[in-house]
Amino acid sequence: ALSPTARCTLLLIEIHEVLSSGVFELKIHSFHTAQRICRRHRDCHIFFRICLKHPEDVISAEPPCTFGTGHTNVIRADHTSISSSAPIRVPFHFKWPGTFSLIIEAWNAESPTEYTDNQNNLVSRLATRRRLAIGEDWSQDVHFGEQSELRYSYHVFCDEYYFGDGCADYCRPRDDTLGHYTCDEEGSRICLEGWKGNYCSEPICSADCSERHGYCEAPGGCTCRMGWQGPSCTECVRYPGCLHGTCSQPWQCNCQEGWGGPCANGATCTNTGQGSYTCTCRPGFGGTNCELETNECDSNPCKNGGSCNDLENDYSCTCPQGFYGKNCEIIAMTCADGPCFNGGTCVETMTGGYTCRCPPSYTGSNCEKKLDRCSNRPCLNGGECLDLGQSILCRCQSGFSGANCQINIDDCASSPCQNAGTCQDGVNDYTCSCTLGYTGKNCSVRSDACGARPCQNGGTCFTHFTGPVCQCPKGFMGPSCEFTLQPSFKPALRQSSQPSSATLTMSCILAVLVLILVAGIIFLRRRRRMHGRKQLSDIAVYNDLETVNNLGGSEREAFLNPNGLFKISNSTARLSLSLCPDSRSGYRHNPVESNVARGETYNTNQIQDVTILLPPLENLPKNMFD
Repeated sequence: ALSPTARCTLLLIEIHEVLSSGVFELKIHSFHTAQRICRRHRDCHIFFRICLKHPEDVISAEPPCTFGTGHTNVIRADHTSISSSAPIRVPFHFKWPGTFSLIIEAWNAESPTEYTDNQNNLVSRLATRRRLAIGEDWSQDVHFGEQSELRYSYHVFCDEYYFGDGCADYCRPRDDTLGHYTCDEEGSRICLEGWKGNYCSEPICSADCSERHGYCEAPGGCTCRMGWQGPSCTECVRYPGCLHGTCSQPWQCNCQEGWGGPCANGATCTNTGQGSYTCTCRPGFGGTNCELETNECDSNPCKNGGSCNDLENDYSCTCPQGFYGKNCEIIAMTCADGPCFNGGTCVETMTGGYTCRCPPSYTGSNCEKKLDRCSNRPCLNGGECLDLGQSILCRCQSGFSGANCQINIDDCASSPCQNAGTCQDGVNDYTCSCTLGYTGKNCSVRSDACGARPCQNGGTCFTHFTGPVCQCPKGFMGPSCEFTLQPSFKPALRQSSQPSSATLTMSCILAVLVLILVAGIIFLRRRRRMHGRKQLSDIAVYNDLETVNNLGGSEREAFLNPNGLFKISNSTARLSLSLCPDSRSGYRHNPVESNVARGETYNTNQIQDVTILLPPLENLPKNMFD
């Protein structure tokens, strides 16, 4: 079989056959005239033009040239140039009719390269009617005018790939998917070896390949159709699972002798292995073992009140009077019997039956059924349909309108929402979205944002453009004052303006660390100098004491007296310096303990001022600090 593409291509080839092709040729041998062709004989040029037309009783030289036209080149007006000029070719693309009208004209050329249609340059014209068959032989002809003589010959032949009496048969040799053939002299296709068919596109299969159950895609092949197998496609394929059976048709399993099954009514048994089987029932039977006869009357095949009779793999209908046929579908009544009911008009048909043209409210073959126009539920959105005979009427539910209740009435059309409320249409209803400060179905009721008392735990409500705003009492928080405030610590500050205890503690610790670091640096730097100056220091102390001892009595007494300017004690005092203000509550500092103070404990809440009195410099010995 050919593919759709191949069929389309072959169709184009058939169309091309109608558009046949051929060539008409005419050769000028000589031309003589008594008239003077050119004014200047030395540079005289001429050309010939022919016109092919359909055959006419009275040939007209006027266009159109229905079969075609052609002309020679511009040649010199001498015998040698005219006789050696090339033939005039007129191709055509139609079936050659055999009879035609021929017009030959001789024209004077104004220049060696220009053609002209100036009637003053027309030298000669002849018109004749001829009959010419397809062939390679030339037909000789001569025309004698009043003052001219023209000798010429002509023939017509088919173009390449065109054949026949009228060049109407197209045949082009090919060897591809669209055909495998050559062409003879008459244009008939000759198939290549191994191919057949009108277009030589059908391969010839192997000699033993079954034509019914096999096919081939290439010459000499054999491909089996579904259900057949073997080298020649003559063996049927058994039913799947058939172990001990044969087949005469595909998918059968006829049990061999000694092998059988419980299949009834001529069914085919198939062994599926392990003691199981499958029954393939004949038409008209069913069941696991094909023991049930199928009742063909179950589908109610009999029409027009006919009764069905079940047969073996068939049924028959007993038709009532006026009907016949396999299913009682053919009416034997005529219009004379008045078969049309409810005002139907009876029209007899050409085949012998009749047809009832029913009124608008009835249908059926005899107009016996009343047409219920509401059966297709034309009323939408719960509308009630009323059949009025010629038309229907829909009673719409509230909120809908239209011929079929298809329009939802816009309940917002009357702008029911007041005070800039937004209306949203519903089914027989509407909903208003009110602006702040208004409520109600139509937003007509003035609302108090604090009317519902949204603030809890004694909060004070204020009206804001965004809604109610609550001012919570001490110890509560939240949009509605619904949360209780539970602080994680109690403030221990005596004065709200003083820094917190944590800040003071951190300041004290940082100050102590800085002092320790500075003291350590100073200690290390001075330690290096102490060793070198130790003797010098001892001598200096000794000299100072000696100087004191050398003082006068009154001077030494004023220097060393306990009530004098300097208090000398052998007791070692331990001084505890507090860098933190002692007025801060909640902190304790170790008091200054000293045996000089005789174990007294000072009140840390009192500010201690320590004053060191130095004697006037003029009272000291001049050599004391040397």
